[in-house]
Amino acid sequence: MVRQETDVTLRRCTECRGYAYGGGPACAVCRDLVDGLVEGAWAVFLRQWDTVAGGDQERALAEMVAAEPDRHDWRIVDAAFDRLVCPDCGGRLARGPVGCPACDLAHGFRYAAIETDRPGVPPGNEHAIRVNVSVVRRPQVTSESEVLVRRLLLPLLLAGFLPTTEAAQRMSALMKKSPPGRRAQLVEQAVEGLAEEFSRTRRAARAAASSPTSPDTPAATRHRSARGRPR
Repeated sequence: MVRQETDVTLRRCTECRGYAYGGGPACAVCRDLVDGLVEGAWAVFLRQWDTVAGGDQERALAEMVAAEPDRHDWRIVDAAFDRLVCPDCGGRLARGPVGCPACDLAHGFRYAAIETDRPGVPPGNEHAIRVNVSVVRRPQVTSESEVLVRRLLLPLLLAGFLPTTEAAQRMSALMKKSPPGRRAQLVEQAVEGLAEEFSRTRRAARAAASSPTSPDTPAATRHRSARGRPR
């Protein structure tokens, strides 16, 4: 699957008022948006296979994908697991409780799936999205603190952001030293700071790219002052 250009912009959720996609799983609107990342890819996949949703053919297709996760995009693999029933816990495969043997096994296999970065994003952005989506959609197997950070960072990742090693270390240190009662507030403030910095950097990059004197502008199209014209 070829990833498209980044088309998710930072915007506020109408329900939780945080950044859209970042309020799940508690916020129903954000939770549906995150599920939509997977479901949208599956809908395209069904059309490619000329298969109707909800029938035996869809289940057979899901079983095929689950048996060969390394041949499919991670969103397709996650969607396929959603359509299969876990033989141990009876829930959706790979999304069961901690300690469910079949779900834990499938959860590990999901990371064999293909991850393709979109054009214009830092290398590794799609992997970060993939991990954060997995955590948000199966929060019961992850610590509350990690779910908090990953859900709040997800909107930035979808917009094309990828934290540096230093930024990730600062976030980790903040998590460890923050009092439990103020942890969510402090992490939200830190993520807001990252979002503002990311937005400024992106605006500056776009302005530089559109400048007639930008290094990326072909020499033939650069505007030069004529002799005697005020600069």
